[in-house]
Amino acid sequence: MSKQKFRIAVRKFDAFESAIDKIWASFCEKTGCNYELEAVALELHPLYDTILKDEGLLKGNWDVSLINTDWITEAYASNAIEDLTPYIEKKAPENFPEAWSESLFYKQRFEGKTFGLPFHDGPECLIYRKDLFESIDEGVAFYREHGKALEVPKTWDDLIEVAEFFNRPEDNLYGTTFAAYPDGHNTVFDFCLQLWSRGGDLFDQNKKIKINTAVAKEGMEFYRKALQNTKAIHPDSRDFDSVKSGMAFANGNLAMMVNWFGFASFSEVFPDSKVKGKIDVANVPAGPNGEAVSLNAYWMYVIGKGSKQKQLAYDFIKFAVNAQNDKLLTLEGGIGCRKSTWYDNDVNTVVPYYYKLEELHKNTRSLPRKSNWSEIADVMDQVVLEVMNSDTAIQVILDQAQHKIDLIENKEILQ
Repeated sequence: MSKQKFRIAVRKFDAFESAIDKIWASFCEKTGCNYELEAVALELHPLYDTILKDEGLLKGNWDVSLINTDWITEAYASNAIEDLTPYIEKKAPENFPEAWSESLFYKQRFEGKTFGLPFHDGPECLIYRKDLFESIDEGVAFYREHGKALEVPKTWDDLIEVAEFFNRPEDNLYGTTFAAYPDGHNTVFDFCLQLWSRGGDLFDQNKKIKINTAVAKEGMEFYRKALQNTKAIHPDSRDFDSVKSGMAFANGNLAMMVNWFGFASFSEVFPDSKVKGKIDVANVPAGPNGEAVSLNAYWMYVIGKGSKQKQLAYDFIKFAVNAQNDKLLTLEGGIGCRKSTWYDNDVNTVVPYYYKLEELHKNTRSLPRKSNWSEIADVMDQVVLEVMNSDTAIQVILDQAQHKIDLIENKEILQ
């Protein structure tokens, strides 16, 4: 007789997949669970479609899913996910909630109730090859060329200047990259980072989303110029999402990149990494009138409203987020969410800058909690695509997009 299946929808990434397989095996060994795990790894768009657009969580096609902070409000508003509060009150996860930073619960709390448990964290930061920046030969060559010391970039203009210096296609080494693949996720994060790091904001004084501003125009003009700069960026940047960018870095093909902290960590533990021990992290570069700022976005476990194994699902995710498994995820190449993991000696031996996570968290911003955010994100996605692939004036692109966003916002008010 075949075993009953327990289905988890997973964001496709080696570290996530291997960690969940190992955690499930350990869970079954400890509890005697005899369900068969069916963990399906999906890219971002297919993952969103199956759990929310096609109502997979609501209908019970998935018992558990990984979900990111972009989608959690929509999942709550559409009644797709289970309220975990009664389960937590009956049997809370280990050291709940003190073991985590408060910033890892804000997004999944609605009306005082908790709808998800933190899985994977790691703000965006500048990830760079410290061996290149610490090389005396490279320092001398850069000084000879630019008349100043070679330093880790603190501004976006510095990033491009240093990227051009390190761009060596003949050695399969490129200066930098942007995760410019249009998935309603990476491009939107890039838009926001350009905006925020230049002192801008997504909202106007009336709390309405406003993207056709002077600061947004400045950011997108930089982005267009950067993506067209074949002397600085990886030629496959337009096809890179954050995962593919991370793999290119681990393969030794990039001098630096702005990406999620997790890809620095991944490059230390990935068996085929060419840059293990050669990495460090710093703040995201800033614009001329801004300051270094990062994005607080994270992944969490949620339980499908339609699951027929809700108690089993809760027991599993409660087990999965304990200190031991949070550390296991980290050593697989993900980013654990517990403070104990951030300062763990074993973890910091493998990833020598892991303790910097708390510092990176100090100047983070979050995307808005809006049930229609995926619609707005699609518009912003198109903005970045047009910026990259056309010569249409940036202001025209932003004005047209603003009109679409206003229509989406007005539709929500009418509903």
